[in-house]
Amino acid sequence: MGVAIKIENLSKQYRLGVIGTGTISHDLNRFVAKLRGKEDPFLKVGEVNDRSVKGGSNLVWALKDLNFEVKEGEILGVIGKNGAGKSTLLKVLSKVTGPTTGSIKVKGRIASLLEVGTGFHPELTGRENVFLNGAILGMTKAEIASKLDEIVEFSGCAKYIDTPVKRYSSGMMVRLGFSVAAHLEPEILIVDEVLAVGDAEFQKKAIEKMKNVAGTGRTILFVSHNMVAINNLCERAIMLDKGEIVANGKTSEIVDLYLHGEKDEVPSFGLVSKSRKRNQYHKDLVYITRVDLFNSSKKKVDILKFHEKSFFEIEVDSVKSLDDVILMIGFMNDDHDKITYSASNDGFNQKVINITKGINKFNVELEQQLIPGNYSMFVGILDKAGYSYDSLTYFGQVNIERFGDNNEKYYWDRPLGLVNPKSKIIKI
Repeated sequence: MGVAIKIENLSKQYRLGVIGTGTISHDLNRFVAKLRGKEDPFLKVGEVNDRSVKGGSNLVWALKDLNFEVKEGEILGVIGKNGAGKSTLLKVLSKVTGPTTGSIKVKGRIASLLEVGTGFHPELTGRENVFLNGAILGMTKAEIASKLDEIVEFSGCAKYIDTPVKRYSSGMMVRLGFSVAAHLEPEILIVDEVLAVGDAEFQKKAIEKMKNVAGTGRTILFVSHNMVAINNLCERAIMLDKGEIVANGKTSEIVDLYLHGEKDEVPSFGLVSKSRKRNQYHKDLVYITRVDLFNSSKKKVDILKFHEKSFFEIEVDSVKSLDDVILMIGFMNDDHDKITYSASNDGFNQKVINITKGINKFNVELEQQLIPGNYSMFVGILDKAGYSYDSLTYFGQVNIERFGDNNEKYYWDRPLGLVNPKSKIIKI
């Protein structure tokens, strides 16, 4: 597959405030600089597009030094917060506005669905607007006519196709606009957040249609705040923040970064620095200073066999003696979003734990029943109400191997749940 879109050093600068203020003097300065063979002086000034902070310049970079490629037949997701530059990028690609600097190389025709009603003339009927959009894409009247019935049927607007579009609801406008863009066979389809206006049934139809369009070798750029749709539709995604690309890669990883933020690097077992990020409801009273993992042979490891008994040694440094504390250990799944398996001394009628001033050491014996995979640890010291003296998350990477007690290999292509308890099944 070739490259459908290639963007190099793309930037877009806007002026804040009233349109036209000071532009003549700026234009003269630019003209003089050009005559002298110098760089545009206003390309060196301006601020990043941080809408939450009042800046000192009236020039702002909506996009700054973007570089990426989109291959033919690829569906690229574009995500980011409001004001990150997503819509500006699509408008530049669609030639609604031009770039300030940089280059865009496009292979093929582009059809865009940027805002409700974009490209539609309000006084023309739906049918007339279909022909108008097709003509803009460079199609002949005969080519458009051959697709007309298919476009109208997909949009669900047959009853109103000969009514001026100014009388359409926003949902009807989106239905017809998407149907036109998707069916008139552009090489590149650009879709902004407008699909959010449509109902759930139409969104599902639209996503299926985009998959089919990409399957024929055409390219799609899809902007949405719907992370489920982005995950279902796109194999790759980029994330924009303040006009810059901050992440580019596999969609699931980029979506996880967008939803949860960048996670701390997971350190190995052993000593824990007091400067490490912690969760402390009761500040600076207790610190977990060391965590070690041992296998059933009492050897320090970070890999356990499936259903293998494990042992933890935990060292705690306390400023003072504390009664009735809870020690909790948990395994967190690879998504790092929740504890999937935990053990503590406040369950199963275990005794309460008291800690003394200074260094305290604990041994925890655990018969883990996790399915094979990668996990990180949660370790916490809590008061009896469950509030944290000290807790560490994303600590210590543990791999549960895909082998049983007798070295028989277990396959978990479609595991049911997150744990696999030991069990015995007898026919009676």
